[in-house]
Amino acid sequence: MTRTRLIALSALTALTVAACGSQGDSGHANGAAKVVTTTNVWGSVATAVAGGHADVKSLLTSDVDDPHSYEATPADAAAIADASLVVINGGGYDHWADDVLKNHKNVTTVDAYSLLPHNAPGEANEHVFYNMAVAKAVATKIADDLAATDSAHADTYRANAAEFGKKTDAIAATEHAIGQKHPGAAVVSTEPVAHYLLAAAGVVDSTPHGFAAAAEEGHDPAPADVAAVLDLINGHKVDALVVNKQTETAVTKQLQDAARKAALPIVEVTETLPAGQDFLTWQRQTAEALAHQLDSAAAPGR
Repeated sequence: MTRTRLIALSALTALTVAACGSQGDSGHANGAAKVVTTTNVWGSVATAVAGGHADVKSLLTSDVDDPHSYEATPADAAAIADASLVVINGGGYDHWADDVLKNHKNVTTVDAYSLLPHNAPGEANEHVFYNMAVAKAVATKIADDLAATDSAHADTYRANAAEFGKKTDAIAATEHAIGQKHPGAAVVSTEPVAHYLLAAAGVVDSTPHGFAAAAEEGHDPAPADVAAVLDLINGHKVDALVVNKQTETAVTKQLQDAARKAALPIVEVTETLPAGQDFLTWQRQTAEALAHQLDSAAAPGR
């Protein structure tokens, strides 16, 4: 599901004008390819693959802002238009980049969402950075695209992507082990950000559909849906509460307060990299946090 929004015609015009005249092959300043990513999540992946042989710029780097509601600036539009390679999340997640790319169709683009395996578990979800198979595929695609324009470092790009893939495989194994240790585990989520992590771990997301849909659309959930979630928490019918701390609202605070009162473990997740972390560290630590909290929930006396 993607969030709805209205874009003023004047804003679109400003973005287009700002990027005009920069559609040529201008992505090789000082001999290095220019890679632009919509968020620092994909920027970290691109950096791991580039290995210092390309300039990587991430447009959204804050660990508190919500990428769904971000609006591109004229500088963002110019950076995208001037790039050798643009890496977007896709799936409507970074719609603001889609708007710019519509006017710059010649820019080589890696769309992470388009690399989602056809057999991915559950309903399609745009938070594909929590899917290790997608992250691995994005790294491979970045390596191939960089190699096509910089053959001198082609072997390095592909070797870096292969090493990155091995590490995502290790994280996927950690996720799978969670389900083996906690069969039948269930959580409730303030937003389906960690959908693919939970699916890989074999953890059931028991969040009522109405609550999840409202959260994904940026709306306040209906009182009945809030009451249903509170019942799951207060009745210890789930093992943990998963919270996207980048979209805190009065309702999410209410759920966290209820979880603390019920001594229910809380797992925090984010949509962009926490300060000082790279993609692999972030995903590994998030999986480990989920495992730890489920261990805590299963401890004797709980």
